Amino acid sequence: MRLLVIVDTYVPARISGALQMRDLVREMRAQGHDPTVVVPAPEQTEGWRIEHVDGVEVLRVKTLQTKDIGKARRALAEWWLPYGLLQGLRRSPLAATQWDGLVWYSPTIFLGPMVRALKRQWGARGYLILRDLFPDWTVDAGIMRKGLVYRWFKRVERQQYAVADVIGVQTPANAALVRLDSPPGASIEVLNNWLAAPPATASSIDLATGPLAGRTVFAYTGNMGVAQGMDCLVDLALRLRDREDVGFLFVGRGSEVPRLRRIVTEQGLENVMFVDEVDAHEIPGLLAQCHVGLIALDPRHTTHNIPGKLLTYLHAGLPVLARINAGNDLEDLIHSEGVGLAVSGDDQDRLLAHACTMVDDAVARERMACKGRELGQRMFSPAQAVRQVIAGLQPTGARP
Repeated sequence: MRLLVIVDTYVPARISGALQMRDLVREMRAQGHDPTVVVPAPEQTEGWRIEHVDGVEVLRVKTLQTKDIGKARRALAEWWLPYGLLQGLRRSPLAATQWDGLVWYSPTIFLGPMVRALKRQWGARGYLILRDLFPDWTVDAGIMRKGLVYRWFKRVERQQYAVADVIGVQTPANAALVRLDSPPGASIEVLNNWLAAPPATASSIDLATGPLAGRTVFAYTGNMGVAQGMDCLVDLALRLRDREDVGFLFVGRGSEVPRLRRIVTEQGLENVMFVDEVDAHEIPGLLAQCHVGLIALDPRHTTHNIPGKLLTYLHAGLPVLARINAGNDLEDLIHSEGVGLAVSGDDQDRLLAHACTMVDDAVARERMACKGRELGQRMFSPAQAVRQVIAGLQPTGARP
């Protein structure tokens, strides 16, 4: 199939969404399809530019900046994003291309108008890969109230659902939530997250010569923002400060990083190390020096999430210690598959007990690690995700 894949971030960006979509389009090509990626590029001077990444055609379109700016500016820029991308596509040499299927990734929630226009033009089906239930998670986290702005975002969200032929959500519980905002009879299915197993590479960061040398290292990689509720992990490090055999490594960026660094400095925590965002190829070598992968989700969330970092930990052979919101499908997954330990809600004492169990029982850690590697290959492969997306793009009568 000739596929148009629309995203708001792509490599060389290092965030999980960019890496996931890179793995997905690589696998599309490996299975004999012909994908083209369209992605905003606010930093470039020309209106559009075509390049090839890993053999995949990528159209980068100049748009307004949508990241690392104020909330009001970001909302306006994201509202304009689909029109800017569509304009760039129609001015490029790809304007007359016949697309057999449209695939788009959310967040952002604003790509619906572009998808609607292209579906009308070419009669293609559209598959929405939905990874983030915005704006509801911002209400759960106390960032937004259910006022006028929230209602505007909900309208945009519902327009996106209405234009999709199939919506792929992360968990069964999210399917029920999305159905409340979708048209009657909407096709909603669970599309598991995916991540290709990374090659074994060395890291320029050597933990054996730093403050974490000789310790059992709990590692967190990825965004550190409000949605993650990272204070629970810093509090865990504080409670374990007297254990010289335990350390914490936080790798990545996010709005909460300056505040978290300040807390660590003020508390004089010598068992914590921060590392700025690193190239994706460095992560396997860095995690190979660690012992447990950390996941944090704010307990106020009512939506469900299977973070991309979980897949990273599974491939790296790390058992998982997670603090998540109550009722999250992730807790059942972690415990039923035996790949780690999870705490739902705000029970810091139980989180501490689980952490100590993982430090003191190396045999259990290795058992969880082995099960994690197997789970990553069985359930979270790009090959399975591509087969499911392609099935969703088939005409209704042709779908298996």
